[in-house]
Amino acid sequence: MSEYQYYEFQAIDRPLAEREMHELRSYSTRATITATRFVNHYEWGSFKGSPSTWMEKYFDAFLYLANWGTHELVLRLPRQVLDLDTAKRYCCGKAASARAKSGFVLLEFLSEDEEDGDWDDGSGWLSSLIPLRADLAAGDYRALYLAWLLCAQTGALKDHATEPPVPAGLGNLTAPLKALADFLRIDDDLITIAATRSPEAVEPSASGREVEHWLAALPDAEKTRWLLRFARGSEPHLRAEFLRRFRESCPTRPYRGSEAPRTVGELLEVAKQRAEERGRKEAERAAKERARREQEAVEARKRYFADLAQREAQVWHEVEVLISTKQPGKYDMAVKLLGDLRELGLHQGRADDFETRFLQLCEEHAKKPSLIERLKKAGLTAKTW
Repeated sequence: MSEYQYYEFQAIDRPLAEREMHELRSYSTRATITATRFVNHYEWGSFKGSPSTWMEKYFDAFLYLANWGTHELVLRLPRQVLDLDTAKRYCCGKAASARAKSGFVLLEFLSEDEEDGDWDDGSGWLSSLIPLRADLAAGDYRALYLAWLLCAQTGALKDHATEPPVPAGLGNLTAPLKALADFLRIDDDLITIAATRSPEAVEPSASGREVEHWLAALPDAEKTRWLLRFARGSEPHLRAEFLRRFRESCPTRPYRGSEAPRTVGELLEVAKQRAEERGRKEAERAAKERARREQEAVEARKRYFADLAQREAQVWHEVEVLISTKQPGKYDMAVKLLGDLRELGLHQGRADDFETRFLQLCEEHAKKPSLIERLKKAGLTAKTW
């Protein structure tokens, strides 16, 4: 298979200016470039730009896929909606990292698996993952926790390292979160084990009296700052930031129980045990299903031979008719029926009767080499051969 690389960038918070689109065109004459998107794939050449620089300068999301197993996703968010220290608490290895640049936090996720042989052209992935930006801006940190699990899975963390806070709703992933887990190839068993400490997500109402009471309790100066920012209308994530602040003020459910944070080693070991148990159960189910199919085949074979015994004379006649056509395809059908008749004779203790009649048939058609050859290949040979 030839080399294949897929690059896709998207601008979400603001469209690209004409000047910026012209700058991007200088890197590729055949890429799809719009005010919000740059898409190209390479089978022989290579990307001439710098994804890191482009994400700092132009775009809010980037996805890269190569057919040798590399999957990469980068999301850029304004620092006022995602704290860098919070991001680094979860993104703490090569597989998931966070950095700040020019008022933004960039989250970089990387999965490499050379043994992943499934063909994927990369299209469609980014559109399914982009909603994660809005979720992160609104304070949903499940994507960050999945990134931490990826770091643990890839061996970037020490066994005694403890997990960061487990966000609510990890046991009920949204479609974008499932797409993230799939794209980064995060182990399902590891996610399931991690989710046992995640409380159910209870979304506080963002309307009516709850917001009114929260706003009323804010200092006048803070209320004024919010109103001015909304009035300017220049911050695309302002509503998400506002709702995040409101949600943070609402009571949240703690861990289930009073357990201390788990270590990387504990999570990996329990996930391994779960995978082994699941594999054992799947093997048992497969064995039972195989035994069921084999028994059904035995029963079907019994019914077939019971019917064959009732039609034995008719089947011998059918064999003669098929052979008389002198057609190769009909010869094959005749040979199959003869095999069944032999097995019927053995089952009924009348093998000599079959042998006598079969020898007679062979003598009658000895001048049909194609038929004789087929009989020999099927293991049907007269004693005189």
